[in-house]
Amino acid sequence: MKYIDCHTHTQFSMDSEADINAMIERAIELDLAAYAVTDHCECSTWYPKEHYQNADLFDHFNYAEDFRHSVEAVTELKEQYGSRINLICGTELGQSTQDIEAAKLAVSDERLDFIIGSLHQVRGEKDFYYIDYKEMTEDEIYILLEKYFNEVLQICRLGMFDVLGHLTYSLRYMKRRCGIDPDISRFDEIIAESFREIISKDKGIEINTSGIRQGFGGTFPSLRYVKLFRDLGGELVTVGSDAHKVEDLGKNIVDGTEIARAAGFERLCYFKKHKAYFIEI
Repeated sequence: MKYIDCHTHTQFSMDSEADINAMIERAIELDLAAYAVTDHCECSTWYPKEHYQNADLFDHFNYAEDFRHSVEAVTELKEQYGSRINLICGTELGQSTQDIEAAKLAVSDERLDFIIGSLHQVRGEKDFYYIDYKEMTEDEIYILLEKYFNEVLQICRLGMFDVLGHLTYSLRYMKRRCGIDPDISRFDEIIAESFREIISKDKGIEINTSGIRQGFGGTFPSLRYVKLFRDLGGELVTVGSDAHKVEDLGKNIVDGTEIARAAGFERLCYFKKHKAYFIEI
């Protein structure tokens, strides 16, 4: 079978310097059935820094410009590479509930094929990347996680995405940097409710493989939660490397595909103009 990579970043994401043409050429080399560029679009800092009173919580501003540059570039490159690669114009829409009007502006762009809904920082907190978990008590960590899963549920209720991105992202830096491995089973009902919302809206989830190569030791989410999504009636699942470098594009996509299979899925999907297309696995 051919594989897909539906979560990648390029020079138009603040945390990537990957040349978009080099990324596309690599996707062609890998003979991907579908390749989505999904540069960051954080609704929580859609505007320039001067717009925000709590600017110290954020590390980058004016995502409206980043979004515009990415979508313009991918739209142009779809014409250039149209016969060589199934190129998808996407975005990773972060914190949609923290500025719903900004989210509406982004998702209304008719050039978009695909939207990943993500949460990188809960309201009133820094991005999980920047938090010093060693300075937190166990109770504080579980309070933070409860905020995370409840805000994910709000994002699912809002439904401004095609797939929910990297559920359990909040665990990445706790475990990888600090060796903290909290038991998130206490949030299973919130997670299940999020899945029910997704399923009721004919949305999907992604299997994000970045944790395998980055030392976390697994995907976001794990097989356990991919299976829960399937058992609850979920039918739409994508796989993405979350590559920020050319050499990471397509990494561990085979592993992600096998997790989908183990969870009971017989096919993966990708999106064009927000319509799901399927690949048998």
